[in-house]
Amino acid sequence: MNEQFDDEARKKAIEELTMALIYLTRFNNRSEYYRFEELAWKGYDFDILEKLDNDDMIIQPKSRHGYNKYVYLTEKGREMAREILQKYNLPDKMLHERFDFRKIKQSEIDEAANIEQICFPPNEACTPDKMAERIKAAPELFLVAVDKENGKIAGFLNGISTNESKFRDEFFTDAGLYDPDGKHVMLLGLDVLPEYRRIGLATEIVNVYCRKEKEKGRKSLILTCLDSKVKMYEKMGFTDRGIADSTWGGEKWHEMDIMLNM
Repeated sequence: MNEQFDDEARKKAIEELTMALIYLTRFNNRSEYYRFEELAWKGYDFDILEKLDNDDMIIQPKSRHGYNKYVYLTEKGREMAREILQKYNLPDKMLHERFDFRKIKQSEIDEAANIEQICFPPNEACTPDKMAERIKAAPELFLVAVDKENGKIAGFLNGISTNESKFRDEFFTDAGLYDPDGKHVMLLGLDVLPEYRRIGLATEIVNVYCRKEKEKGRKSLILTCLDSKVKMYEKMGFTDRGIADSTWGGEKWHEMDIMLNM
C-alpha cells in the first residue's frame, strides 16, 4: 500500500514538474498569425505529455508526418503551472519580464509610505516621516519591484545594515543606526500590494535582495515576524531563532535569519 502510494506520489510530482518546466521554457510563437500563442519544445516523457494533453493543459499539434516537436500551453495549463510553481516555492521567470527590480528613488518616498499603510496595521506600520528618513539614509537597501506596464511600485523589501547581530526595535525608528559597512542587514518590511499577491512576487523580491547583499559580502539578513508568517519565511530560506526581544506594535515576534556568507 505504501509502495503504491509512493509510486503515485512520484508520478504526480513528475507530472507537476514537467508542467512547470514546459511553462518556464515557453516562448512566443513567431508565426504571423499566432504571435499571441506560447509554445515549448518537447523532450519529456511521452505518457506524461499525453496525460497533460488529455487534461487540456497542453495542445500537441499534429502534421501529416505525426506530432510536431513543440506543444502549446492552454490557459488552463498556464494557471495550473503557476499554482505548481507556488507549491514548490519556485519563482516565475516571467516576473522579471513584468517587473523591474531596483533600488528606490527619492521621488518614490510618498508612494512607498502609502504602500506601507496598506500592507500593515497602524500599530505595525512605519510612519511616513520615518520611512522618508530610512530611504534617504539607505536607498541601496530599499529594493522595489516596479510594474513595467504602469510604473507603479508593486512591492518592496527594505532594511538597514549594521554590525549588530540581534534585532531591536530601535532599528525601525532610528535611521542613524545605519552602518553602510555593516555585515548584517536588519529587514524592516516586506510589502506587496494586494493586487500583486499570489504570483510569487514576495519570494522573488527576497531572492533578488539576498543575491545583491551576498555579492556585497553581507553575512546575514535578520527579520522579525508574527507566528502566522514563520512558515512563509521558512519557505524563503529563513531559520526561526525563537521569540525575539522585539515588542514592536505590542505584538510577540519571532526572530528569523538567513545566512549569506560565513
